[in-house]
Amino acid sequence: MADVTSRKQGNGNAAETHEEWLSRLEEQSRKKQERFMNGISERLRHPRMTQAPQHPYRGAPDFWRQLDWSREEKVKAFTDNFLSVGGHVARLQGMDEVSTFIAVKAEEMGAKYLIRQDEPALAELGLEKLLPDVRTSVWNSDAEKQWKALAAGADFGVVQADHAVAYTGSVVVLSAKEKGRSVSLLPTVLFIVIPVERLKTRLGEVLVGLDEAGREALPAGVHFITGPSRSSDIENDLTIGVHGPGIVYALIVGQ
Repeated sequence: MADVTSRKQGNGNAAETHEEWLSRLEEQSRKKQERFMNGISERLRHPRMTQAPQHPYRGAPDFWRQLDWSREEKVKAFTDNFLSVGGHVARLQGMDEVSTFIAVKAEEMGAKYLIRQDEPALAELGLEKLLPDVRTSVWNSDAEKQWKALAAGADFGVVQADHAVAYTGSVVVLSAKEKGRSVSLLPTVLFIVIPVERLKTRLGEVLVGLDEAGREALPAGVHFITGPSRSSDIENDLTIGVHGPGIVYALIVGQ
């Protein structure tokens, strides 16, 4: 009876053990891998790396932990980064200026319907009275209404940021019963009110706070908004506003 641990080579009669066969396949695979990697190196015109790169830091380097940017430095960095991805930024002194800013934009854009979070600070804007020709709804204020559908049909959405990050130009909005994420995701134009004291230097400051709060205190959702909705297919054809607001205003409020 033939030994089950041996097999015939395809081009000869000599027997080959199972271990020898696996070793031969591994050698062939390694040679094929070498040719593949060498081909990439030649195309890149860069010598191949044969050793793992050095990692001088473990975890975040010291400079990454320096969070002593001044308020104006944070405002400038946030503004530059938010503008770079197609967003708009306005620096306003108080909530009365926020109200006026949104009212002017409503007239310019012919807005007919506005939806906002149920936040006390946003209620102080008085948009319902300031914009008598614009229908205004407050998220989740009526259990009978289809709020996602209403948000999808809104011209303007108004939310208040829980945090903003200067280093990335991102706004952080937490979900809650009175703060549905649809308000920031579905309207055509989004206004984000950012109290200047909520502006952080780096994203880690926000994440550390969420981590320290513990699982039980986590919100229903944590949403990072960095400019308007952007989508690009494989041909790099950039389209704005496909999956969310095409126009986003970050309104930084306070001295």
